[in-house]
Amino acid sequence: MKVLILGSGVIGVTSAWYLSRAGHDVTVVDRQPEPGMETSQANGGQISWGASTPWAAPGIPFKALKWMFRPHSPLVLRPRLDPAMWSWLFKMLGNCTPARYAINRERMLRLSRYSHECLSALRRETEIHYDERAAGVLELFRTPQELDEATDQAAMLEHWNVPSRLLDRAGCVAHEPALRMAQEKIAGGMLLPGDESGDCLQFTRELARRAENHGVRFALSTRIDRLTADDKRIARVMTDKGEMTADAYVLACGSYSPLLLRPLGIRLPVYPVKGYSATIDIDNDAAAPAGTLTDVSYKVVVTRLGGKLRGAGTAELTGYDLSLRPSRCNTIKYVLNDLFPGAGDLARAEYWCGLRPMTPDNPPVIGVTPYKNLFLNTGHGTLGWTMACGSGKIIADLVSGGKPEIDLNGLTLARFS
Repeated sequence: MKVLILGSGVIGVTSAWYLSRAGHDVTVVDRQPEPGMETSQANGGQISWGASTPWAAPGIPFKALKWMFRPHSPLVLRPRLDPAMWSWLFKMLGNCTPARYAINRERMLRLSRYSHECLSALRRETEIHYDERAAGVLELFRTPQELDEATDQAAMLEHWNVPSRLLDRAGCVAHEPALRMAQEKIAGGMLLPGDESGDCLQFTRELARRAENHGVRFALSTRIDRLTADDKRIARVMTDKGEMTADAYVLACGSYSPLLLRPLGIRLPVYPVKGYSATIDIDNDAAAPAGTLTDVSYKVVVTRLGGKLRGAGTAELTGYDLSLRPSRCNTIKYVLNDLFPGAGDLARAEYWCGLRPMTPDNPPVIGVTPYKNLFLNTGHGTLGWTMACGSGKIIADLVSGGKPEIDLNGLTLARFS
């Protein structure tokens, strides 16, 4: 079967890999000159299947109000006359109940756990390398209140058979010795030993190269203008290089997916949430972490990627605006310097921002649509890197007419009907 994949981020490339391995004739289309140049380019680097947690959680509305008055707020809302933004926000607030949180977290965990299994198998098959580290993710708590909340989370993780371990201050420093300079600022932590980290861009490009060697074609520097339908099937994709046709189409355009679906009458509640990152060269190895951690107070991830250190985080609702705001970059810089002073020269940091495609309940949207030959693989939010391999394998199974290896209940477009 001839398959056209729209989007060459980590979601599109993993979809291409698994579809090609299933025997399909695959072409990937993207406006960028190389794979992985949008949201996959410089993310936090965590493959955090055990820490897969919805942003829509009990207490978040109250916390968000308090964050608005903090100089390094994890969340910034820039109001605009955008019905899609306000609709998305109201739907997200509706998911901030204990019952909805438990449902959504189970859905995310189901996919993330499966995706980690797929990644492990892919790694064995291809011997791919991407500055990977399998030392777990450390969630770092600065206040006793955060540590108390983690105790409740630990019981939930145990219920779902997710390995975790609560640590005191000394335990955090024992796991990450570079934290010794900042240990007075730490109340404790939670270690999720099954989680990993790695360079998402490096992985995406290495896998794209292997896919190309397996026959996948990449039509890059090609802008996707619209999809056109004939009855209940997609007939063609119009691009700035002309029309492209296939037997099946996979939409993996992240935050831009709703814009392509709207003319087809499909309302996909995915909205862009801008995140930032800063990457520095490590000058002092002893002052830099060996793995990855999350500063829970500031919602900032810090990850070692080979000889570089990356800080990533914050959430900014400002539509499709991709401007780098110094105040948001300063939050990342503050956390890097506060936890790992002297690790590298922050004056030479490389800053980046990207649009995370987020659903209001936080699980992604994978699978079939009202159009028989159109499949969705989008809406992964902050967990695209974590969920990529599992999502790609599911898409390959569905396009091939097979049954996915996990239950897709709550992961498809049907939940928004």
